[in-house]
Amino acid sequence: MKILWLTWKDRKNPLAGGAELVNEELAKRLVKDGHEVIFLVAGFKGAEKKEIIDGYKVIRLGNRWTVYWQAFCYYQKNLKNWADLVIDEVNTIPFFAKFYVKEENILFVHQLCRQIWFYEMFFPLNLIGYLIEPIYLWLLKDRLVITISNSSKNDLIKHGFKEERIKIITLGTEIEPVKDLENIEKYNCPTVLSLGSIRPMKNTGRIVKAFEYAKTKIPDLKLIIAGDSNSVYGKKVLDYISQSKNKKDIEYLGRVNQEKKIELMQKCHLICVASIKEGWGLIVTEANSQGTPAVVYNVDGLRDSVKNNITGLICEQNTTADLGMDIVNIFRNKENYPEMRQKAWEWSKEINFEQSHQDFIKYIK
Repeated sequence: MKILWLTWKDRKNPLAGGAELVNEELAKRLVKDGHEVIFLVAGFKGAEKKEIIDGYKVIRLGNRWTVYWQAFCYYQKNLKNWADLVIDEVNTIPFFAKFYVKEENILFVHQLCRQIWFYEMFFPLNLIGYLIEPIYLWLLKDRLVITISNSSKNDLIKHGFKEERIKIITLGTEIEPVKDLENIEKYNCPTVLSLGSIRPMKNTGRIVKAFEYAKTKIPDLKLIIAGDSNSVYGKKVLDYISQSKNKKDIEYLGRVNQEKKIELMQKCHLICVASIKEGWGLIVTEANSQGTPAVVYNVDGLRDSVKNNITGLICEQNTTADLGMDIVNIFRNKENYPEMRQKAWEWSKEINFEQSHQDFIKYIK
């Protein structure tokens, strides 16, 4: 097949995250199967306009705001009637391909964003985004949808999509699970990891406060934070840390490379994730693959990536006190911790891109 994939970011974009990893791992495998794949995505500073990566083509147009219009224009001029299938990815806003492409077209939805608008966008765009999301979902509810979790599926059903036309694929990670947990050495002191860009929707500040709460119960507890802090929110979090009475036990590393990321996942005792919402908690699965369980908020995506009391803990209430208490419970239950690590590691091995690819091919055919 010839596949045209519309999404606003590619993996080289500085704002790229788990969704872009999934897209391009799937595209790489589709190309190996003999399919052609073209991505239309937003440009960014210093980006090449066109690039071939692992056999698939990336065409960068405009910027994060103009890419939707630019993609329409580029399609009309250069790609009309080229594709056998058009994938309209809903990563905040859809491309509304249904209304202008003649080819077969489907939606690929990682997550819906309604409440996220108020955390990631400024007024009045946040209010506009919040109000129009149900409208454009209603317009697209007749499409076949591929998504990545039961939480996202249930979200779509609430907006009028038919259950039988929503297909779930498993995800994968680019990090290979460790071969043996016995060879993994943890830090001497109990250590919590917060990994990922410091943004409002990630609630990094709440993780710091949960750590401070847990520290009153576990005096030698430490926190490591790794991720980009180049935002107003990021600077606020770092300023809060600088004034914390526990600042000596909080280490901020900035953005880390893949090698350091894997090292942290192996050496820390648990990962803490308090996002407002996720499509799937990919960072949780990656940490599990390195022998590290998770404590997470009870929100879409995170509740899918953690088996409560088996591979980690899901908060009963999404508060810093509850998050902090679950951190304490993980460390206090020393007899259960090794089994939780084992279960998390074993489950991570079932979540791989080969299975994701097979699921994806089955549904797009």
